[in-house]
Amino acid sequence: MRVGGGGADAAAGARGAARLGGRVRGGDGCGGAGRRAGAGGGGAGELDALPIAERTGVPWAAVNGAMHACGHDVHLAAVVALARAVADVVSGDVPGTGPGTVAGDAGEAVAEPVEAAEAAEAGSGVVPLLAVLQPREETFPSGALDVVTSGVLGRHDVRAMIGAHVQPVLPEGTIACTPGPVNAASDEFRVTVKGGEGHAAYPHLTRDPVLAMAQVIVAAQQLVSRVADPMAPTVVTFGTVNAGTAPNAVPGEATARGTLRTMSQEWRRRLHRRFTQVAEDTARAYGCNAVVEIIPGEPVLINDPSLAARTGERLREHGWTVNDELRSCGADDFARYGDVAASLMMFVGVDTESGLHSPAFLPGDAAVGAVAEALLAGYLAASSGTAAIRPCRHRAPGG
Repeated sequence: MRVGGGGADAAAGARGAARLGGRVRGGDGCGGAGRRAGAGGGGAGELDALPIAERTGVPWAAVNGAMHACGHDVHLAAVVALARAVADVVSGDVPGTGPGTVAGDAGEAVAEPVEAAEAAEAGSGVVPLLAVLQPREETFPSGALDVVTSGVLGRHDVRAMIGAHVQPVLPEGTIACTPGPVNAASDEFRVTVKGGEGHAAYPHLTRDPVLAMAQVIVAAQQLVSRVADPMAPTVVTFGTVNAGTAPNAVPGEATARGTLRTMSQEWRRRLHRRFTQVAEDTARAYGCNAVVEIIPGEPVLINDPSLAARTGERLREHGWTVNDELRSCGADDFARYGDVAASLMMFVGVDTESGLHSPAFLPGDAAVGAVAEALLAGYLAASSGTAAIRPCRHRAPGG
């Protein structure tokens, strides 16, 4: 994805500010904003790419074996546009590249509005904006966990975190702003089945871990169809299976790795227990032993209902089609921010033939402006409601 220079991004964000109106006014190019003391809002953009060889065929395609196949370049450009637009509108310099400060703690870049005239209506004003430039969204342990445990959100009294992710399953012009759970908790598992090796011609003298592992894989699927509540989204996927080195030998061990996805914390804990039980008991039935390791990943991503409602209203008022039902068993470490602040993750429709994580994924340049406007709508909604949002709960590193 090619993104434009700083001026173009800032201008796009400023145009979004003028369109969305409310607490930020830039329609006449000389708008002002009041700054509330204290509580602020944050916008997050991811820095990392994926280890995928890009096959978009465009002149600016990456050639180093890594590409932004999940839209992180779009998200980051949009966060930059938002930060510049807020600073420019508050300072009365629209469009352009307004003042801001950059700090190195936890990858933060702060564009904090300067003091300006009080807003026309009581209680209005622009709250400070903390732009979080986050590493390692695609790997675990995640960069969002670093940000949360660093305490930077508490130090800046961030009470609302806003994110937006491109989503090709949605049509261009649509933004999903769904209240409640929107992404699943994601945990990885590793199953090791140990049996007794031997000659393939004498299976009765072996304890075949490959056969036992095959039955574990089949039995685990029944957790979805016969143990999970039909109304509770559940995913059990085996992604890798490895065993043996020779076609005429029964190996002594088979291993498998995969993912468990759930949309509630209670069922997440129960699924871990039942998955372990099924693997161990099934392997035992075939004369083998199973060792199960579950590596906890990201929690359920839960959008703050009030923040989602206010943001959706603002988007509808300014011409966007708002989807308030989109949920998926995808996972995002943005969920970590919900532990310490009200949070909202939106999904922005883009026009592209290829899906996320595809080597051909190539959203158009207009996606930057669309994501920036989604972030801006969430930021303005947070600006109008931070007084009612609980203070950020500081979490010490490792907590």
